Amino acid sequence: MQPTLLETWTNFYVIVGSSAGALTGLQFVVIALVAEMRAVGSIHEVRAFGSPTVVHFCAVLFSSAVMAAPWRGVGSAGLGVAFCGGAGVLYTLYSISHALRQTGYKPDAEDWFWYEALPLSAYAALLVVGLLVRVRPDGMLFGVAAILLVLLFTGLHNAWDTVTYVAVSGLRQRREEKR
Repeated sequence: MQPTLLETWTNFYVIVGSSAGALTGLQFVVIALVAEMRAVGSIHEVRAFGSPTVVHFCAVLFSSAVMAAPWRGVGSAGLGVAFCGGAGVLYTLYSISHALRQTGYKPDAEDWFWYEALPLSAYAALLVVGLLVRVRPDGMLFGVAAILLVLLFTGLHNAWDTVTYVAVSGLRQRREEKR
């Protein structure tokens, strides 16, 4: 029996989804370490910059699970990832409002790109591609895969950015305490 179009993608989504799940767990460890270090910041900075990273990983995990589920056709899977894309757009707009209201950290242009513009674009693209999967499944399935990788790498970048920022801030704080 010939595998369905979605079945040919199963290994990809198992790998990507597993990676997203593991990285979500690591992000929890990072936040715990940040709290233990008593790093500068507040819940507003976490909501603006930490929580979105977990959401990106969870969006990749959710979408991978949707795409690996035993659907009868690609249309249902497409609606699932379109829903995720729409929710991601709304969440990113919410996180932008947090980034604008927080006062503990002044984001630069690179931060606005990685934490807000790139995820907003990726989620909007996921919404559109998810809706178009039924019309042109071959190409759109590659689109879904590419977008999920963008979200996964965005989460990786942002987690690394957070860790390095906290590490440098911690070093600076310890130097000042020694003076």
